[in-house]
Amino acid sequence: MNDEFTGVKVWEEEVIIPTYQIGEADKNPIFSERRVYQGSSGKVYPYPMIEKVYDEKVDKVYHAVYLENQYIKVMVLPELGGRIQRAYDKTNNYDFVYYNHVIKPALVGLAGPWISGGIEFNWPQHHRPTTFLPVEHKIRENNDGSKTLLLNDTDQMYSTKSIAAITLYPDKSYIEIKGQLYNG
Repeated sequence: MNDEFTGVKVWEEEVIIPTYQIGEADKNPIFSERRVYQGSSGKVYPYPMIEKVYDEKVDKVYHAVYLENQYIKVMVLPELGGRIQRAYDKTNNYDFVYYNHVIKPALVGLAGPWISGGIEFNWPQHHRPTTFLPVEHKIRENNDGSKTLLLNDTDQMYSTKSIAAITLYPDKSYIEIKGQLYNG
C-alpha cells in the first residue's frame, strides 16, 4: 500500500482482456413472450437476440474507468453494461469482489450474453437485456473530495431509465453504490 497516496483519483484508460467473442445479433428481434427464462416472461423486444459464443479467445481492448483511493482500486467497464469488473483491496492485495480475468459469456442473459464476476446492475429484471451492451458514463467530482462515476442506461422495453452512481471517498475503504430509476 502506498502510504503517501491521499484523496481519490479517477481516470479512463484502455485495458486488454482476453475475450471469447460473441456472434452477430439477430437482425429481427423476436416478439415471442413464451421464451420463459428463469421466472421472467422472456420478452426482450425490441432487443435482438445473440445466440452464439465462439470457442477461441482473443485479446480485446476495453474502455475502463478507474476509481482509486489509498485503500481500494475499482475498475468499471462501461462497454459491458457498466459493471464493476474488479474491486481490489490495496491493503492486503485481495480482490474483494470476484475478478474474472477472462470475458467468457454464457448465453443466460435475457438477450443472450452474460458474464460472471464483478458486480452488474440488473433492472428491470435479472441479467438485463443490456448487461452486455455499452452504457453512457460521466465522472463527477464532489465537494467533499469524493468522486462519482455515473452510469446511465435507458431500457427500450419499458422506457425506464436507470442511473447507477459509484462513489469512492477519501480515507474510506468501501464503495458506495446508489441507484435511481425513472419512468420514461
